Amino acid sequence: QVQLVESGGGLVQAGGSLRLSCAASGHTFSSYTMGWFRQAPEKEREFVAAFRGRGGRTYYADSVKGRFTISRDNAKNTVYLQMNSLKPEDTAVYFCAAQTSYRSAYYSEDAFESWGQGTQVTVSS
Repeated sequence: QVQLVESGGGLVQAGGSLRLSCAASGHTFSSYTMGWFRQAPEKEREFVAAFRGRGGRTYYADSVKGRFTISRDNAKNTVYLQMNSLKPEDTAVYFCAAQTSYRSAYYSEDAFESWGQGTQVTVSS
């Protein structure tokens, strides 16, 4: 199983920016589909963004499209989530996830087999 460690969370004012990082173990990181999910208090975990290892296609939830950008550095086995124009409703624990074998459902947490511990993002109004 892939080990994932997130970093970069914190407290920011509305309109501000944060960049999350997720460092992964594994020798074939470049082939993994990497995803970011988030879970707000008393809500279910939801899809935020994903980056296909093969083909390089990216996907975003409608709620973050145009504000968040997922990127990856395969040489560093790291995936990033740049979050701009943050809103209080973006407050959540953000999780990095890895899908080592291709599955069509990039948006479903069930399609990812490895997860990080999560990092808290709090956006104040």
